Amino acid sequence: MIMSGWLRHRSARLDGRRKAGWLAPVILTVLIASLAFSTPREIAISRLLPVAPALAAAMWPVLATVLLGAFCLLVMVGLSFAYTDLGTPYTGAAIVAVTLAAAYASHVRIQREEALFHARMVADAAQAVLLRPLPRHVQGMEIESLYLAAQVQARIGGDFYEVADTPYGVRLLIGDVRGKGLSAVGAASALISCFREAAHDEPDLRGIIHRLETSIKRHSSGYPGQDLPERFATAVIAEIPHGGGRLRLLNCGHPPPVLLRTGRIQVLEPTAASPPLNLADLIGENYFVDTHTFAPGDQLLLYTDGVTETRDHTGAFFPLPDWLRRQSPAAPRELLDGLHRELVRYSGGRLEDDIAALAVRSPHVVSRDVP
Repeated sequence: MIMSGWLRHRSARLDGRRKAGWLAPVILTVLIASLAFSTPREIAISRLLPVAPALAAAMWPVLATVLLGAFCLLVMVGLSFAYTDLGTPYTGAAIVAVTLAAAYASHVRIQREEALFHARMVADAAQAVLLRPLPRHVQGMEIESLYLAAQVQARIGGDFYEVADTPYGVRLLIGDVRGKGLSAVGAASALISCFREAAHDEPDLRGIIHRLETSIKRHSSGYPGQDLPERFATAVIAEIPHGGGRLRLLNCGHPPPVLLRTGRIQVLEPTAASPPLNLADLIGENYFVDTHTFAPGDQLLLYTDGVTETRDHTGAFFPLPDWLRRQSPAAPRELLDGLHRELVRYSGGRLEDDIAALAVRSPHVVSRDVP
């Protein structure tokens, strides 16, 4: 998945910076010691020696921090033989006091890092369940996914997607739960779990939507709160019968998918509006299914509003259709890679919302059994 590669690349860059920063206390100690021996005693550079163990506490373990403080103390003792009026007892006491405080700070930091590491492991496990890796080929179709979290350290959010190979064809789901945090993640998990079952059981897309509507209602009623009326999700369900040839879409208030065909694009706006999930009681349960041609080599792009609501430095939204028109025909992986790079560039690296996308390309040969 593209998100995993991006996270690994970013993690590698951060590791390189950490390794360079790890040497900073050593460099600082050597620099202070050299200046202390080479400058007049009136300048008293040696009084800066306690800074080195204080800096080490931010990145070193406890023992290494203590050893650096001991080394600084030895440097101060050595200076006292060359300069007898440096105030060695006072500076030495400061080195000892700062080293003890730095050792404690290092201990606390390591405990918090371990807690954060375990929390990330749990988040990674949750993501593997919520947004599990999708099959790259289903019934001859190429399928790729993209997920970008708005927060650098985030792993999961309210955007979701899923693909199911069912007796009725390949069915795809993409959606976005309103809000952020654990409540949005919980609602997304409930919807994905429901879709994984309903996609195989329901012969019609409306039946799947009814099941999803029931699922989010039950989830919301199980977690009551002041924002209950605002807990809803937009979603698109796509169905491609075995053998391809056509595409069925049911859009519940979600950004319209885009169909790419031989250098042309078509924004698949719904012919009639269907209510977002968990708002049917207010708007009405009127769901509409649109059918489109899905010819050999056609490519379908489904995405969440984080794509089209990405802003540049002037506040202008990302022009997805215009960007797609400028692209050369590409495989789903290449298309999403290019979209990822362009979104990061367009936003200046400051994504304000989670982003999810699915790209599906029809086989170049349609099966003869397409009805």
